[in-house]
Amino acid sequence: MTLYLFDVDGTLLLSGGAGKRALEQVFHDRYGLADAMADIRPNGRTDPWIVEAMFQKLGRKAEEAEIAWLLGEYERALAAEIEHSPNFRLMPGAREAVVQLADRGAALGLATGNTLEGARIKLERGGLWRYFAPDGRPIGGFGSDSGDRATLVRLAIERAQERLGRRFAPADVLVIGDTPHDVAAARAVGTRMVALATGGHSVEELRACGAHEVYATLSDWLAGPGAGLSHGPIRTS
Repeated sequence: MTLYLFDVDGTLLLSGGAGKRALEQVFHDRYGLADAMADIRPNGRTDPWIVEAMFQKLGRKAEEAEIAWLLGEYERALAAEIEHSPNFRLMPGAREAVVQLADRGAALGLATGNTLEGARIKLERGGLWRYFAPDGRPIGGFGSDSGDRATLVRLAIERAQERLGRRFAPADVLVIGDTPHDVAAARAVGTRMVALATGGHSVEELRACGAHEVYATLSDWLAGPGAGLSHGPIRTS
C-alpha cells in the first residue's frame, strides 16, 4: 500500500487570495501594518514561517504565543474570506485524483503548510475534505504542528502508521506537491516525490531540484504511470 500525502495550495486548489487577505487583515488590525505580505513569497512555505516573515517587517521576532494567537484569528478570518472568494478553484485533475484514490481504498493524507483548520476550511470549500477525513480525523502533518516541512512529512507518516495500523517505509510514501520546498521535504525524509508545475514553478525547475516525477498538472499525472505505484494505472476516462 502506498501512502499518498498531498500538499494543498497550488497542488489541490487555489484560494483566490483568500488566505493572503485574511492574514494581512488580522496582522493590520493587531499591529497596524498594511500589506504585510508584500514581497513575501508564500509558495511552499508554512503558515508559521509566513507569520515570522511578516514580523520581520516590524523589526523583531515573533513570540510563540503571538504566532499562535495570529493563526487562530487568521483561521476565523479565512472562513469568511474563503466562502466569498470569487477566484477560488480546484486545480486540474484534483477532484479526479482524490476521488479515484479514495474509491480504491488508498491511504490518503496531507502534508501542508496550512494549519489543520486552515486546510479544512479550504478543502471543504472545494468538496475534498471528506476524502481526507472520512471519520472527521485527518491523517497529515500541518503548519499548526511545525514550521518545517520535512517535519510535517514525518508527522504525517507517523500518524498514518498509528491510525492505519501498519508501517510505511519511505519507499511506500508518495508526496505530491508543487514547489521546491515540497521536493526538499520529501527528499529529506526519503520518500518518493511527484511535483506539479501548478504553483508557479516550471517543469524544468522542479526536475532540477530533484523531484522523482514531474507533471504539468494532476490531470497529466492521472493519465501517466505515476498514479499506479500500488494500485495500477489511474485514468480519467
